[in-house]
Amino acid sequence: MTGIRLTLALLGATALTLTAAPAWASAAAAPITDQVSLELRKDGVLRVSEKIGGEGEVKRTFLTRTRYDDGNDRVYQIANVKGGQLAGDVLTVKAPATVTYEVKGTVTPSGGVEELRWFAVNGWNVPVSKATVKVTGAGMVQNLSCFAGELTSAIGCTSASMDHGATQADFEQENLAPGEALTVVVGYPKGTSSGAPILERRFSLATAFTLNGITGGALAALLVLMLGGIGLLYWTRGRDARIAGQETAVDPVQNGHFSPPDGVRPGQIGTLVDEQADVVDVTATIVDLAVRGYLRIDERSRQAYDAPDWTLVRLPSAPVEALLPYEKALYDAVFEGRDAVLLSELSGSFAKNLGKVRDELYADVVRQGWFARRPDTERTRWTTIGFVLIGAGILATVGLAWFTTYGLLGLALIIAGAALAVGGQFMPAKTAKGSAALAHTLSFRQYLFSGELENVPEQHRVELFSRYLPYAVIFDGVEHWSRVVASVTGNGHQADNLYWYHGPAEWDLSKFAGSMRTFTTTTSGAISATRQLRSL
Repeated sequence: MTGIRLTLALLGATALTLTAAPAWASAAAAPITDQVSLELRKDGVLRVSEKIGGEGEVKRTFLTRTRYDDGNDRVYQIANVKGGQLAGDVLTVKAPATVTYEVKGTVTPSGGVEELRWFAVNGWNVPVSKATVKVTGAGMVQNLSCFAGELTSAIGCTSASMDHGATQADFEQENLAPGEALTVVVGYPKGTSSGAPILERRFSLATAFTLNGITGGALAALLVLMLGGIGLLYWTRGRDARIAGQETAVDPVQNGHFSPPDGVRPGQIGTLVDEQADVVDVTATIVDLAVRGYLRIDERSRQAYDAPDWTLVRLPSAPVEALLPYEKALYDAVFEGRDAVLLSELSGSFAKNLGKVRDELYADVVRQGWFARRPDTERTRWTTIGFVLIGAGILATVGLAWFTTYGLLGLALIIAGAALAVGGQFMPAKTAKGSAALAHTLSFRQYLFSGELENVPEQHRVELFSRYLPYAVIFDGVEHWSRVVASVTGNGHQADNLYWYHGPAEWDLSKFAGSMRTFTTTTSGAISATRQLRSL
């Protein structure tokens, strides 16, 4: 029984083999023959003629790029193809045919000779049963060799010889499989042709950003030049004007009345100090308007878990026409024709008006003569130039890295642009008048937090200390100064409201510091989506 099964299996295998054989035979590609003539001309161009024997359409993929060294590829340029269609590196021929073309980049000068090396037969998609190559040139053959098989093969071809006059080299190889090559090498005397390798730099990060004496020295020189230029620019354009006597003490109390240094108001001080008009300046201005009698702040009664809220009340007798343009813009934005508004109602709606108030603040510091140009415009100008330099540096770095080994040089532009973009924030320069006002402001800040308040008459302390409070908001000392205000009459006991701040029924001045801290924080959040803090 076992023998019967084995016999049937062998018969089945034989039948499969017999039926499959014709299909395999029909699918096998017919081999071709290739007779190649190479002529090296004086200009270094290799003239090639191939006589291809066989039938049907065949394709050859030329090898047009090889590795030359660690940083470069060697390129072979093929042109003037006749007798076939060249698409990219693929030549399509309908055999039998004769194809002619020219190749540049096949010659390598070396010492006293120049070497012609070309993959005379390679890349065919069908077997080559026999290949012959004849090489002629303008000089006598000095040496010759050939290799057959894979491109990296070191196996010699079937035969290699030269004629008696050493004017022609002949090579022959049989049975090359599809894709295999016959590479011929012929040496000629130096000067036989003007040919030379065509090299293209191979991109890699290691070579693109090569650090050597040239790139390192050039990068250092560029950095010194550009960063030095930015430093010089800041020295000549971005520094505040120097003034004498910057530490002159300023006493804001004159004859029992508050007189801020140089008549500077809180919002102006905030913009002068950090050269930015931000929401802290606006918050301090709201408190200042209340202290000066333009509006009143009423704290609303609330339960333990309710959010705090305040009512801003317009005072009808206030001389609105005396307000500075930025104060008037803020006053109108808060009330918008209303006599009272909840602080919580400003949340979200006031942000659209903040830009106008900030514009007026920037315009005000220029009108005051503290800045020659608007700080925001000056800052934007130099920062924009910095980003343009960064963009140019990125493009230069990419271009230099791709086509050369000097990619590091583009980094100098990027670094200089980044330095200018950051340094642009410090470019707004104060005039001599602005520097003097700043010096007086810093002296006032020192006085405000010195604790030397005994010279203030007691009957004026509530008013004077209230007038100080908006400036304390700017100087980030609102809680400290609120406690000073509360200590005047409160002392932890029930006391009358301040003339500009009213608390709920259960409220007294001992709670004023906490109320004021919460009010300034809530106000900054209400008038802008993001609170911008600042400190001296």
